Amino acid sequence: MRVYDKSYIKINAITENDKVQLVPEGTMSTVAKPIIKRINKMFLEEKPISIDDEKIIFSSWAPPVPSTAFDRLISAQISAMLKKRVPDQSSIGITMRCPNNCIHCGAADIIADPELSLEEVNRVVDESIDLGSYLISFDGGEPLLRKDLPDMIRHVDKTKAIATSFTSGYGLTRDKAKELKDAGLYAIRVSIDSPRKEEHERVRGRSGSYEDAINGITNAIDAGLLTDMFVVVSPNNIDELDDFYALAESKGMHEMSLYEIIAVGRWLDHEDETIGSNDVDRLGKFQKEKNKLTDGPRITAFPYFMGPDMFGCFAGRRWVHITSAGDVLPCAYTPFKFGNIRDEPLQDIWKRMGKTAAYKKSPPSCLMRDAAFRKQYIHTIPEDAEMPFDMSVK
Repeated sequence: MRVYDKSYIKINAITENDKVQLVPEGTMSTVAKPIIKRINKMFLEEKPISIDDEKIIFSSWAPPVPSTAFDRLISAQISAMLKKRVPDQSSIGITMRCPNNCIHCGAADIIADPELSLEEVNRVVDESIDLGSYLISFDGGEPLLRKDLPDMIRHVDKTKAIATSFTSGYGLTRDKAKELKDAGLYAIRVSIDSPRKEEHERVRGRSGSYEDAINGITNAIDAGLLTDMFVVVSPNNIDELDDFYALAESKGMHEMSLYEIIAVGRWLDHEDETIGSNDVDRLGKFQKEKNKLTDGPRITAFPYFMGPDMFGCFAGRRWVHITSAGDVLPCAYTPFKFGNIRDEPLQDIWKRMGKTAAYKKSPPSCLMRDAAFRKQYIHTIPEDAEMPFDMSVK
């Protein structure tokens, strides 16, 4: 199956025993081989969500193969090999309104008055795609509180990028799930903090939040959406990975994504309650173990995926986040403002970000877990500074 076709490089996908391998050819194939080798290693170790004669869906985080959006993924990987920064993922906070009061909320300090309008969101989506993004993620707060979310999804050029959205499940009714699917939503990520109702609702700070999440998952699957269980892993729930997986499997979910709790927002003063390198190794082993199974959801463990053996930290290099106030950050978990899309084009802010020392290099793992980075940047933020702290050039 031809999955990438340019004059200077062509890439074919072959499948054998439900495993996918990419084979490059052409004048640029030598340059592309290191990244293709890395992708192939991942394909061999892990299972895709689905494979048929016409399409491969490896993950809810990647465009289907083949597609023009997948072409852009390959182009972004080649650009990374050539030291060119491309924001593979552009996440956009479309509201800070939320029915929950999560104890680990990383965006709790963001003030959006007014929050981005539909026109502003659509413009920054276009500017992100112009920069090379092939994944547009709508974030919050609770994105479903924006009644115009389907209009935002509909605006994303599906020939160039996939559109996904996070949710706590609040408001994800059968009708809403169908409306999002009809608008072109590729995947929805439902946040679960514990497989146990009482603990999930303790972390969420709201009675009924567990039922919202479970009902939302059912409604999303029934609507035909790729459905991902998004788990923020902390020392408090890392021993429940198998229980999370059993819940995702019992609900028929397509994927289970693991992120790590970050000492930011409401969790800023809890640096001793984050995960360490041994935990990251544990998540990597969990991913490999579960992805060897024929059935059940695939696992994407981002602390491993963005670790030294894979792709390294994405922030400011392969990820850009725009808050609901329009501030541009290196990622959703790094509280540094490099500009505002209401004041200047995203392209100019993205270039400025790349000139900052921390984002010129390719760190092997999450910078927010790096003690030296936090000492230089996080702990030097004045106590009375408005968050996110402004690092933009005036």
